[in-house]
Amino acid sequence: MRTGAPIFTNIPEGITPTETAISNLKFQSKNPSHHNNHENLRSFSIFARMENFDADIEKCLDVLRSGGTILYPTDTVWGLGCDATDAAAVDKIFEVKQRPASSSMIILLADERDILKYVAGIDLQVFDYLNSVTKPTTVIYQGAIGLADNVINKDGSIGIRLVKDDFCKHLIKRFRKPIVSTSANISGQPTPAKFADIDESIKNNVDYVVKYRQHEIAEAAASAIVKWNGVNDITIIRK
Repeated sequence: MRTGAPIFTNIPEGITPTETAISNLKFQSKNPSHHNNHENLRSFSIFARMENFDADIEKCLDVLRSGGTILYPTDTVWGLGCDATDAAAVDKIFEVKQRPASSSMIILLADERDILKYVAGIDLQVFDYLNSVTKPTTVIYQGAIGLADNVINKDGSIGIRLVKDDFCKHLIKRFRKPIVSTSANISGQPTPAKFADIDESIKNNVDYVVKYRQHEIAEAAASAIVKWNGVNDITIIRK
């Protein structure tokens, strides 16, 4: 489990993480015996991160809906993102990365059923495979549909990762569309393992930089990548 990020569980539908935090803090103020000073300070620290969470989600939604680009934390490394159905927005990502438009990118989705919207004739056995993996895994599928042409590979395939990260999942569910994800580096340079390693030119050339999780010091790793040819024919591209 990633440390340093608040975990949001058992939150009623329609209630935001911040509203849950406020309720908890009110309970603590009325029941001081339940928490010592150290625990209260920790609670307020978590509350501050939750405020960033909500504010960042709203700002990202505004930017994505207007065809802009974001720099955001994912279930792996920090990524550059945009609306994966908007070709002009995808072009902006290539420009920020100084990367040829012929290079491939992946998209992030929140739920298994969403894959059915963007892959034609999907082999349903892939879901059993996804449930068996423990590391974030990007799967390359044939038959991409409903996406911007410049996010689809020349052979008609698309890389998709189902995210479990709270921030990404919440953002994608609210946006109701797939989001592009590509590492936050200039093409040809190393992939940053944490926010502090990201080149200033990347930060300066996107429309919004997410504040949530910027101060984490743990180094993240890129996802595994496999090509799905069938349950007995999986090509491992990156472990």
